[in-house]
Amino acid sequence: MGHWPNKYVIGLTGNIAVGKSVVRQMLQHLGAYTIDADKLGHQTLMPGAPAYKPVIQTFGQFIVGPDKRINRDMLGQIVFSNPQAMEKLEKITHPIIRQAIDLLVKRAKQRIVVVEAIKLLEGDLADMVDAVWVVDAKPQTQYKRLVLRRKMSEENAKRRILAQGKQNEKLEKANVVIRNDGSVEDTWKQVQAQWGEIRKQLTGQGGEPVPNEEETTVVQSAEGLTVKRGMPGNADSIANFISERTGKSISRMDVMMTFGQKSYLLAAGEDEKMVGLMGWTVENLVTRMDEFYLANGYPVQAIAQLMVKAVEESSKELQSEVGFIFLPSSISEATVKAFNSAGYEPITLNEIKVPVWREVVEEATASNPMTILWKQLRKDRVLQPI
Repeated sequence: MGHWPNKYVIGLTGNIAVGKSVVRQMLQHLGAYTIDADKLGHQTLMPGAPAYKPVIQTFGQFIVGPDKRINRDMLGQIVFSNPQAMEKLEKITHPIIRQAIDLLVKRAKQRIVVVEAIKLLEGDLADMVDAVWVVDAKPQTQYKRLVLRRKMSEENAKRRILAQGKQNEKLEKANVVIRNDGSVEDTWKQVQAQWGEIRKQLTGQGGEPVPNEEETTVVQSAEGLTVKRGMPGNADSIANFISERTGKSISRMDVMMTFGQKSYLLAAGEDEKMVGLMGWTVENLVTRMDEFYLANGYPVQAIAQLMVKAVEESSKELQSEVGFIFLPSSISEATVKAFNSAGYEPITLNEIKVPVWREVVEEATASNPMTILWKQLRKDRVLQPI
């Protein structure tokens, strides 16, 4: 058994751009509570967060940008080219991250917890988990993902890959290896198979039951409507529904790729026909709802309220602190009012004072102006400002 009683904690690791976050998201689809330790590390550097002042004092005021945030690219150039600098940074951030992980695991209602950490095996966190999963991909795949998806320069991509620990050493310590060079569906099948093995292992051990895929699908129902959690098996119907609503050609593979980044909720009427769709995710303890589609002739308020309720219930299980809804500026007033009736109020970027929340909104609205609605979901925060 690992460090946390009545919890089965998976330590998920692998080198940069092997697809760790995709696997973590898949495990969340199946019912696990997931933690991104590297994103927590990002949060610790935000203005007012516990590591903010110590890092500036250690590396110098020049790493602070005009917006008072630490310039992470500049800090990265320092630490990725200097092992001693990296060690200094980790001595500051790692104890804070471990404390946050401990709190999140203890608060989690789910029996299976996943902690994604690129340096899982280099610290004491590896001794605290029940199983080590390593996601693996070829160096050529890593390089392509960094350059094409993350828009890194070729030089920076090569430097980041070379700065990582040796992947073979991680593989030697793995209890489970997920190969992520093929299609998203290949990866999903591997994750499903391992989830089934964990369920078998934990059956009869007592404590909270481990859900199977079927048990996680239906999440809300009212007034002749049912909201279900979208799964990869629904990829065709999701693609068709979005294509019909937007006039764009969306394929099954497009949806499968999206499943590595977000979740979907599907609303159906009494005839089981899909009438609504919402895309959402929880990252950095922030809920982001950024897709909402509705079939013609159906009540927007009833569907919107039911879907928001379903997202909020799942968000509470994922310990989210705040929810944001991003709607196109051209959205109908009736749709905005429907979300208003669920407690979501308009907000502008300048009105958002919490740096992590503000960064999420900046990212979501960078390319298109959006109508932003928000609602605070819990008062206590994991990384309290100092």
